[in-house]
Amino acid sequence: MAPRRDTPRLIALDFQPDLRIVDFNEDRAGAFHDINAQWIQSMFVLEQTDRDVLENPRAHIIDPGGAILFVEAEGLGIVGTCALQKTGPGQFELTKMGVLDSARGRGAGRFLLLAMIARAKALDAGLLYLLTSSKCETAIRLYEAAGFRHDADVMRQFGARYARCDVAMRYSAPAG
Repeated sequence: MAPRRDTPRLIALDFQPDLRIVDFNEDRAGAFHDINAQWIQSMFVLEQTDRDVLENPRAHIIDPGGAILFVEAEGLGIVGTCALQKTGPGQFELTKMGVLDSARGRGAGRFLLLAMIARAKALDAGLLYLLTSSKCETAIRLYEAAGFRHDADVMRQFGARYARCDVAMRYSAPAG
């Protein structure tokens, strides 16, 4: 039976021989900061909440029960990163996802997003959500393909965290 055309294509981690996922350690904290600062400043202004998280990811992400992952590309090193910030019991914000301009087009963002969804499931996330801007059209399409859906309740509950936020999405596992 052929898959339905409207079925999301991002439902499992694909084999990507030139990419691998690595966990946060203190040696990678600088990459977490720099990759995120680069993409945020290319479109927006770093807000205080950005600076707090980027300057002390252990205190704001890791120690409270979240996670930071990196995608490493063969021959290029760390090219992308993303975090799961615990915002309450069983709830996580997918945040600070960025890929270096020099690595775009390799599937690194997609690969990283799927790894983060898998990590959120491993952390028993009952609510996985993200906050973004409508300016991030390509990222929004990626999130939608992975199973995130626009959600007014998430916007009401969490959207005020960033001045740039006008899009809120909740993860809903793709059927299939």
